[in-house]
Amino acid sequence: MKHIPTTRHTSTSRRASTRGLARPALLAAAAVCCLAAGTAATAAPAAASPATADTRCGAGELCLWEGAKYRGTRHTYELSGTDIESCIALPAGAAANALANRTGRPVTTYQSAECAETGEFDTYPGSGTLAPQTPYRVRAFKIWEN
Repeated sequence: MKHIPTTRHTSTSRRASTRGLARPALLAAAAVCCLAAGTAATAAPAAASPATADTRCGAGELCLWEGAKYRGTRHTYELSGTDIESCIALPAGAAANALANRTGRPVTTYQSAECAETGEFDTYPGSGTLAPQTPYRVRAFKIWEN
């Protein structure tokens, strides 16, 4: 076993001067750490995609995007132009992979363009539901009374 010599300081004046130098260095390191954490915390909300979907889809609307994370072509439907509890198919060849339900009513999405329950289907509450990635390609939907 190799012996490593250590130096012991017994003088109180030497200890005081070492502490005096260490304290500002520790304070500076803590300040840098806190600034870095603060920068990361303020940068995170700007990158959040649900906030952008919420602002791009107005109150009373159902918005469906062809791409995940609210990208690609957006299809927007309003209550005033939609028959309640009727199957509404997206345009021919279109399918959605993300949605924002701001209708205030439940919406059921269907994998089938005919709203057939033989394929996948899910119901999203109307209280501002945001889905950046649907579990299947949505081809049709129904807006429910409540």
